[in-house]
Amino acid sequence: MGTSAVFRRSGYKRIIAVTLIMAFFCGMFCGCETASAQITIETTEATGAQVEQNDNCIIDYSGAANGYINVRYTESTDKTIKAQVAGPTGVTYTYTIRKDKYEVIPLTEGNGAYKVTVLKNVSGNSYAVVLAASFSVSLQNEFQPYIRPNQYVDFTASTKCVKKAESLCKKANTDLKKVKKVYNWVIKYFKYDYDKAKTVKAGYLPVLDTVYGKKKGICFDYAATMTAMLRSQGVPVKLVIGYTGEEYHAWINVYSRKKGWITGAIYIASDKWKLMDPTFASTGGSSKTVMKYINNTKNYKAKYSY
Repeated sequence: MGTSAVFRRSGYKRIIAVTLIMAFFCGMFCGCETASAQITIETTEATGAQVEQNDNCIIDYSGAANGYINVRYTESTDKTIKAQVAGPTGVTYTYTIRKDKYEVIPLTEGNGAYKVTVLKNVSGNSYAVVLAASFSVSLQNEFQPYIRPNQYVDFTASTKCVKKAESLCKKANTDLKKVKKVYNWVIKYFKYDYDKAKTVKAGYLPVLDTVYGKKKGICFDYAATMTAMLRSQGVPVKLVIGYTGEEYHAWINVYSRKKGWITGAIYIASDKWKLMDPTFASTGGSSKTVMKYINNTKNYKAKYSY
């Protein structure tokens, strides 16, 4: 299960990262290349317009066209609750559902048929189905899942890194300039937490205010922070989990309609996704060797996106 992987790191060959893909576009979402520095929090409301529910659980898929669903488990229980999301590509995502609150789950596998299954642990590794919902998704556009908060990137207008992004981007009048500001700030001020990497438990989710306060974390923390900062500035960001070599890892890809520099070593060449890796760049000091590795997309294999 990709969502319950334990993040570990020992040296560059054992860095586990969490991945970002930053998308820049003109017309489909913001309509232009200029953008003011204001906080934008896209809705993840559970409206109740389209639901599947029983006495123990609610699956609200009213927001499917906007790239998200809400899952809430209402029964009082100390058992572990999971939600599995199977989309049109055949990839199954597994999430841990916390009790009595709506969890925002992104629909990142594109248009088509989805099935969401909520399961309750009964003993050991055995789970029983509590509720399931099947529905078809036609996204308003491909960026919808990547502009909102979700369980992996949980933020509001008052989240500290969101406020920092607003400050950093005051004079950034394009998405590319916003990315440069945020990326350079994160790799300059964040430090890798080797102790946390050795002890972090399965199912870990970043609390962004805590991460911001420490300016220290594992790659999941780097990625979630950058994702929140840029999404809150209207920049679509895809957080991707996958592999570099045999290690579970994370990276950032950037898409732009215009050529432009993100750092001195990362160049957006044309209308395509460009891979970036804030964890490697930060811990490696953006050295030529590290940046050469990052710029070779063959070193990365995506598995999940959020």
